[in-house]
Amino acid sequence: MKGEIIAIGDELTSGRILNTTSGFAARKLFDAGYTIHAMSTIGDTPELIGEALLRAIGRVDFIVVTGGLGSTDDDLTNEAVSQALNRPTIPNLEMLARIRSHLNKQNAAPDNPLDKLAWLPSGAEAFDPKSRTAGYQLIHEDTPIYFLPGVPSEMQHLMSDAVLPRLAAWKAGSRLRTCQRIYKIFGLPEPEVNRIIKTLDIPDGVMVGYYPVFPDVHLSILIRGKDKAASNIFFEQSCLAIEKALGSSIYGTDLDDLETTIGTLMVRKKLQLAVAESCSGGLLSHRITSVAGSSAYFKGGAVTYSNELKSNFLGVNKTLIEHHGAVSTEVAREMACGIREKTASDIGLSITGIAGPTGGTKGKPVGTVFIAISDRSHCTVERYRFAGNRQRVQTLTAHTGLNNLRLYLLK
Repeated sequence: MKGEIIAIGDELTSGRILNTTSGFAARKLFDAGYTIHAMSTIGDTPELIGEALLRAIGRVDFIVVTGGLGSTDDDLTNEAVSQALNRPTIPNLEMLARIRSHLNKQNAAPDNPLDKLAWLPSGAEAFDPKSRTAGYQLIHEDTPIYFLPGVPSEMQHLMSDAVLPRLAAWKAGSRLRTCQRIYKIFGLPEPEVNRIIKTLDIPDGVMVGYYPVFPDVHLSILIRGKDKAASNIFFEQSCLAIEKALGSSIYGTDLDDLETTIGTLMVRKKLQLAVAESCSGGLLSHRITSVAGSSAYFKGGAVTYSNELKSNFLGVNKTLIEHHGAVSTEVAREMACGIREKTASDIGLSITGIAGPTGGTKGKPVGTVFIAISDRSHCTVERYRFAGNRQRVQTLTAHTGLNNLRLYLLK
């Protein structure tokens, strides 16, 4: 079944409010096995709303409309539906009685605008007349149309509890079986990921999508069909081929993030970690501690921004800083060893670099970063040159530090 999503509201078309309801509806419908033909955003203009509605009725199997169901003068969805579909508005008596009862208790005026909530296009079936949340279903020319409020929390509740169950019962067996996995990749640019995937024998019907989500590349593997068994076989074959081809460049799937992946590895190996940061300013520690339970493996971190603190707290030799500079292989190594020894940890991870926009030199331009990992037997240091503004350099630095730790743990 193909569907269309229409979001209504001047606050959306002006950019004042971000349209999150359409994205939520699309995701829920897609996961349930439906195909979204189109999504549109319309201002509070009855003519445009009616035009979008009539166009959708002629090309899809169902429609989800959000917004414009409130009691204020700019809530015009019901008026637009009434005009476009030639369905005069009539009161839902149960809703009207509950509204009047509520108003009487509040000693409100008899012509209160809340009455507007009970006047629906003829043929409309309210999802729950007893609820204060507006929302209803209308069947027009054998096309179910679901009208939901624009308030995200209310819309999400009705989408899950009212729309999806009704759609499932509308035409049983019409939904597609969906198999999807998102691979999260770091360290390979999108063109290189694309080149590698093109060398694989991916079965027909398996859709591959590439999505740069800074600083990662997300690779989507999707197959949809009515034969669940066949879909699963082709899907798993494709996933195995991709995992083998991309190897350790994949750090997780679906809802995984890099810091959670690292946390799992640290717990499994029963290791303790401490970090020393300079140009990343605590971002690395922040990401590590964003994971619940990180206290099991993370002892702590130090933001040693000044040369004095690098020497006095971490024990970095002042002569090394004078001869090689604070941003160097030698200093990164001593920072990693110093924080590991200071905290009696198994692993020390350090970062020192030039985030910019100033501070760069010809030999060490802005974006130069050294990342070191130290354990009890050895220390490795990698040099990087990241491009972009200060925030981008810091993000890439912290992400690369985490990824280097992941690769170290995998070895």
